[in-house]
Amino acid sequence: MTRARQIAVVGDALLDRDVEGTVERLSPDAPVPVVDRSDERSRPGGAGLAAALAAADGHEVTLVTALGDDEAGRDLRALLERCGVTVVDLGLASPTPEKLRVLAAGRSLLRIDRGERRPSAVGAATADATAAIVAADAVLVSDYGRGVAGQAGVRRALERAARERPLVWDPHPHGPEPVSGAAITTANAAEAERFAPGIRGDGVAAVAARARGLLERWRCRAACVTLGGGGALLVGRSGHPALVPAPTAGGGDPCGAGDRFASRVAGALAAGTPTAAAVEQAVAAASGFVDAGGAVSVRLGSGRIGPPSRSDLDGGKPSAERSPTGPRSMTGGAVERAERERAGGRRVVATGGCFDLLHAGHVRMLAAARGLGDCLIVCLNSDSSVAALKGPGRPIVPQAARASVLEALESVDGVLVFDGPTPEAAIERLRPDVWVKGGDYAGEHLPEAGAVEAHGGEVVVLPHLDGHSTTRLIEEAARRHAA
Repeated sequence: MTRARQIAVVGDALLDRDVEGTVERLSPDAPVPVVDRSDERSRPGGAGLAAALAAADGHEVTLVTALGDDEAGRDLRALLERCGVTVVDLGLASPTPEKLRVLAAGRSLLRIDRGERRPSAVGAATADATAAIVAADAVLVSDYGRGVAGQAGVRRALERAARERPLVWDPHPHGPEPVSGAAITTANAAEAERFAPGIRGDGVAAVAARARGLLERWRCRAACVTLGGGGALLVGRSGHPALVPAPTAGGGDPCGAGDRFASRVAGALAAGTPTAAAVEQAVAAASGFVDAGGAVSVRLGSGRIGPPSRSDLDGGKPSAERSPTGPRSMTGGAVERAERERAGGRRVVATGGCFDLLHAGHVRMLAAARGLGDCLIVCLNSDSSVAALKGPGRPIVPQAARASVLEALESVDGVLVFDGPTPEAAIERLRPDVWVKGGDYAGEHLPEAGAVEAHGGEVVVLPHLDGHSTTRLIEEAARRHAA
């Protein structure tokens, strides 16, 4: 972050309490664990957590919310102010919502909720609330379905803000529809399925179809569906869907990951970051947050909250389990392999490229592509094709050696070499369910898209791993040799 941005977070704040202990025995009067309590702590939840995380990123944050006139409300305000968050309280007729979690060894055993689950009587929007919303560099609506985002005066301010600055809407099934013109909505997979019913399946094509449905239904500029450990899928007004894979996490508590994702998107958009790059940052931040323990790892103090730099973890790759049809095919058997997979009802994924001097960006992209189906076939540019595309002196590595290296990867099930500048002919032979393009092509029309879509396939863009390219490797090698 180059400088602090003003972020307005609008939504329903909760007080989260965690009771931690150890379990070494069962109760003598019921088959339930006995928790020997060792620690108890409170932290902001809901929109409060999103606001605190944005403040932890160094932004100036104002939270427009509604708190009850009770001990929980006073405790929650104090916690937020300790995090450096300015609270604009509209007032809540019902008690401040609370969530109590009982944990042992970092795992939840029980959760007890207190307070209304449905929208409650929220006070009128104040001048301070309106000013905070319309003057911010970016606005995040963290809707937990309890009434703040649907309050009439608040909604008018949000409609104005959406016309003038980036507005991120993290929706809730019990909340209102996002205002028209939001920069991006961030539904999770279950919410997207509920908001866009009638679309079957859980593959990338189905998720993309739901995202497009939300894009039209909510008239937003981009729709993002978060997929937990699978990363996030982004759909804009034009071009192909972009899938941002998540770095491999250590299996921490996912509680609060959605707030970490949405708050990082809002901060990035406030700084002028393009939407696709903002989603990439948010996926890495959410994965690191979970890996560090999730919301249970949150510690308050000195105006900061949450895990340290681990929230920015990146790298790693998803595991690529082998298909049940047996070992991978070698060059020349890729088409047959794709036919066997398809006949068995499995999903065929294909991608293409030169793959001259295979590097970390290639490896990560291939692993992510493999995660989109049951079989990954790489369409490899032949030597003559690479020379025509890249110029004299390329490829550095002959096609037979490039194919062998690709086939040695755990993520690759077969290689099909093709001539020509584009892989349409290879695609027509393979008929993949998903065609993956690595790079920044989300807003562009790809020449091979027609061949993919002609047989009902889906095109998905996977972003490059920054700082890795074959051309840069060759240039750096030449520079060092000259020196």
